[in-house]
Amino acid sequence: MRKRLRAAGALLTCLLLLVVSGCATVPEESQARVISSGGMATPAPPIPEPDKDLDALGVVREFVSASAQPSNDHNRARLFLDPPSRSTWRPDRGLTVMEEKFDTVYSPSQPEDPNRRVVLLRGTNVGKLGPDSAFIPLRDSFERPVQLARQPDGQWRIVSPANDIVITEPDFTRNYFRVPVYFFATDRNSLVPDLRYVVQKPQSGLPGRVIDLLLAGPSDFLDGAVNNPLGQASIDQNVSNAADGAVVVPLTGVSEQSEELKRLIVAQVVLSLQSVTSSRIRLLSDGAPLVPGREEWRASDLPSYETSSSPSSDLPGLMISGGRVRSLNDGAPVPGPAGSRAYDVVTAAQSVDGKQLAVIERQDGRLWLRVGEFGSELARTELNGDRLSRPTWRPALTGTGEGGELWTVVDGSQVVRVLRTAQGTWASQVVNADSVRSVGPDISAIRLSRDGTRAAMVVTGRLVVVSVVRTADSVSLRSPRVLQETRLSDVTDVDWANQDSLVAITGSTALPVVRVPVDGLRLDQFNLSNLTPPLHAITAAPSRPVVVADREGLWTASEVGEVWTPHDHSLPLDTIPFYPG
Repeated sequence: MRKRLRAAGALLTCLLLLVVSGCATVPEESQARVISSGGMATPAPPIPEPDKDLDALGVVREFVSASAQPSNDHNRARLFLDPPSRSTWRPDRGLTVMEEKFDTVYSPSQPEDPNRRVVLLRGTNVGKLGPDSAFIPLRDSFERPVQLARQPDGQWRIVSPANDIVITEPDFTRNYFRVPVYFFATDRNSLVPDLRYVVQKPQSGLPGRVIDLLLAGPSDFLDGAVNNPLGQASIDQNVSNAADGAVVVPLTGVSEQSEELKRLIVAQVVLSLQSVTSSRIRLLSDGAPLVPGREEWRASDLPSYETSSSPSSDLPGLMISGGRVRSLNDGAPVPGPAGSRAYDVVTAAQSVDGKQLAVIERQDGRLWLRVGEFGSELARTELNGDRLSRPTWRPALTGTGEGGELWTVVDGSQVVRVLRTAQGTWASQVVNADSVRSVGPDISAIRLSRDGTRAAMVVTGRLVVVSVVRTADSVSLRSPRVLQETRLSDVTDVDWANQDSLVAITGSTALPVVRVPVDGLRLDQFNLSNLTPPLHAITAAPSRPVVVADREGLWTASEVGEVWTPHDHSLPLDTIPFYPG
């Protein structure tokens, strides 16, 4: 509702400006705020007319290509419409993205009028760009009838075009630019990137378009999962370039906020803009510096918001081998019962801060969860089952200094979070995962993002991402999205490479290790050299090499194209590596 109100207010402002001044300073693109060049505007080059004498099939194909250029209210695409449609067509803010190869064929049912044709546009969806400018993965085939009429000059033109624009994936990547806009985790302890797509041209308008997205709030996927200090803010004037080169962001509605909240807003704005400009950011609130005494900011001026969500370099990671927990650094058993084989450890997880350890042990034919301080006796909880997935930790909350919540999946169906009680014991609470079960009946792996706002899961062999939405007394997994569904059908394990990308292993010999952004738009395949499929475990973390396990031992690689090299302390057969988290 707030997004709709802001959009209506912006429209009313534009109408008032036109009535009062009659000038043409309103941004040309509805989703953009144009940055002034500081001089006379350069006239737009004339748009070339479509090639003459295209048949109806060619007109539809060219219309699809032109639709990828949204500037000037899709003027290029409008040239392929008949005159009435040119003035009445109102394209949706979102669009459908299909594979590069698509077909245009004449429909078997054609009008009797020889000056009318129906062309079928056939393709395979890659996904949709929603009204919130976030990409939504979707794989299915579609067929759309397109009606055309021969004009008095003999040219075929589209009549009554659909408002849902369809473009190809290559055209999408050429014309739209991916930007992370930042919000905070619910405890405001770490920043969360929300991947969105903005029109690339004109480049001078990129900062303004990013600010528009930021002020509109989180994407539908993350709505309810993140905190937005900018929730009451709006833009006072257009984002602009100052004469000294700084990008000026004039906010309003935030002057009464605390200085602490204003500094969070600074972080949101500056980090969201860093992918589209290297200029200084001049942040104003009602014409004055947003933070008193400090007008301009760069990303290097900000404190780190990743301390709680990224493992320290002092924590090298661990591995399970022979029923005991060992260090990835030197292969030595860790101190305490978990390293001495007092427990028959099947899998384990270390908290992000390194202070806590959770292990799944096998005892009397069942699996049990134990949790406690790293290096000490681990208390056995009441949680048990025939199958327990590798645990995953929520990052430490502000002020507590230690992790107090971990998750696992019981018997492939029940997602459970285990909480530290006031008495120091651990209690289980079922997480609402009804939406995930709609994807498939078996959940074999779950990894919380290290900022705690998303979870990556393996559901019946599919790679799935969900948002984690918390209320005062419950937690729900919402908006499941299957990533690269047609190419990844036999995923076996997953981990977070960083806050907005995943690495996964599959049962496929052609795609044993892949990297996928959290929105699933693309897939990058790791080098195949030296690996012996099938792989059975993977771990990753920011600024750490990816580690995978096959039947020969552990292998590491830092980049997608890098040849896998043996880990210095590799152990064969049953080894399971894991970084904190």
